[in-house]
Amino acid sequence: MRPLRGLSLFSAALLSACASSSPPPPVPPPSPGSVTLAPPAGDAWYRGAVFYEVFVRSFQDSNGDGVGDLPGLISRLDYLNDGNPATTDDLGVDALWLMPVFASPSYHGYDVVDYERIQTAYGTAEDLQKLCDEAHRRGMRVILDFVINHTSSSHPWFVESASSPRSAKRDWYSWRDTNPAWKQPWDLAYSTTDTWHERNGAYYYGVFWGGMPDLNVQTVAVREEVKRLATLWLQRGVDGFRLDAARYLIETGGGAGQADTAETHAFWKEFSAHVRSVKPDAVLVGENWSETPSVAKYYGSTAQVPGGDELPLNFNFPLSTRVLEGINAGSGGGVATKLLEMRNNYPAGVADAPFLTNHDMVRVATQFSNDTSKLGLAAAVLLTLPGAPFLYYGEEVGLGNGAANNDESKRTPMPWTAAAGGGFTTGTPWYGFASGRETANVETQKAAPGSLLSRYKALLRARQGSEALRTGGLRLFTPTTGPSPTLAFVRTLDGEQVLVVHNFSNAQVSVGPLEVEGTTAEPLFTDTGVSQLTGGSGAWKTSLPARGTGIWRLQ
Repeated sequence: MRPLRGLSLFSAALLSACASSSPPPPVPPPSPGSVTLAPPAGDAWYRGAVFYEVFVRSFQDSNGDGVGDLPGLISRLDYLNDGNPATTDDLGVDALWLMPVFASPSYHGYDVVDYERIQTAYGTAEDLQKLCDEAHRRGMRVILDFVINHTSSSHPWFVESASSPRSAKRDWYSWRDTNPAWKQPWDLAYSTTDTWHERNGAYYYGVFWGGMPDLNVQTVAVREEVKRLATLWLQRGVDGFRLDAARYLIETGGGAGQADTAETHAFWKEFSAHVRSVKPDAVLVGENWSETPSVAKYYGSTAQVPGGDELPLNFNFPLSTRVLEGINAGSGGGVATKLLEMRNNYPAGVADAPFLTNHDMVRVATQFSNDTSKLGLAAAVLLTLPGAPFLYYGEEVGLGNGAANNDESKRTPMPWTAAAGGGFTTGTPWYGFASGRETANVETQKAAPGSLLSRYKALLRARQGSEALRTGGLRLFTPTTGPSPTLAFVRTLDGEQVLVVHNFSNAQVSVGPLEVEGTTAEPLFTDTGVSQLTGGSGAWKTSLPARGTGIWRLQ
């Protein structure tokens, strides 16, 4: 969950139209190896996995009530990954992240009232078990949104806690006799929003709002209950958790004491060790919406646990910003600068979690005004960066925001077809479809070789076919200061070298010479208009059309 809950087809023809008719200007060769990122340590399954974020309410309705559910999601698993590497109809993702599925009074589910019960509209615990079984049969993993920073104010724990200062669960939440008047910590210079809320003559802490009181994780009984619940779902087949609002878990005072505290880091070490003891290959993904130095600390220490003893994956919000800003500006320089900052701050050998947008952000198609060349470039950049990339459902068909400026408009139903109901439901959708469904739908794009969906599938297969692209290190060629029309790097692992060049500009460019050893170049993915890679032996050259990408294995 982001701070402030209420805050708010790529084709050869298009590339040809964008390409300049005059000879492209050469891009000066950068110094080789200006930034090197080590490959992730260990052999965990998630190091290079591609995750797909699903809002169950909006993905597929199975019973006509207009609300997506777990049986509906199960019916669509073959679209995500059919388990057969020889087929090309499926998207080819490796894992699913389900936004909250536990019982909740809200459509979004981030205010839980029962961590052991599935939201009635979504199905049952047996449905979730079947989902895990069916996903595993296809080679996919499943992680759940585990919201332990706060509960709903309707949760029985809070109702009991609020009932009396002598309640057995009084210290499961943070209470004061008077209002400490702390403001929300993500915008302290301007925030006027109070985080303490009155109930029965006392004040409780809820950093987001009064309907979501923060659990007091410093209470031993709360810590043990959280670990018990994690064990329960891991034993039921879940492969890990996405951890909401992970920065705000334990407060030690107002202001700086409300985020990133030493006590929060200590708990994540404790929780991570517990999860590893129950299911050694389970993954934890942290939502730490902050700047790079802060995000880096949530990996913890790599001295004893490869990949970090806190959270082995952390969403890279700063990199998302640089990628989208860079594509809009026509420069890959900001991404290169961010990769340098990551190298200087992240522990060596940890796995990144890059993404474009998520359920709390304006969708990338809307940010790019449905510019198909920008959307195509964004897909290529995301799927060639190191780490475990996360796709937001519908991103692969260019799904944009709905008409309103609210969170629901970022989470509209999945457009499977252009027909009434969108292939999502036979009834009335719980929320209206975003505009553009006539072309931004799976059925239409599945049959179009030049579509955005086809591009995602091709990029995912290129990635799956190269262990260097999946889990290799990165050596950057693009300068880390100033603008650059391109982003170029080589991904390496165990002797395999894959050269990746992206043209961020809206004109054709020449790139090289690039100093990478090798005498032959095998194309893994190249856009129409990308010239043959020539030169060899440390002097590779190519030319790319506007917002084009070339990926080659060098031998």
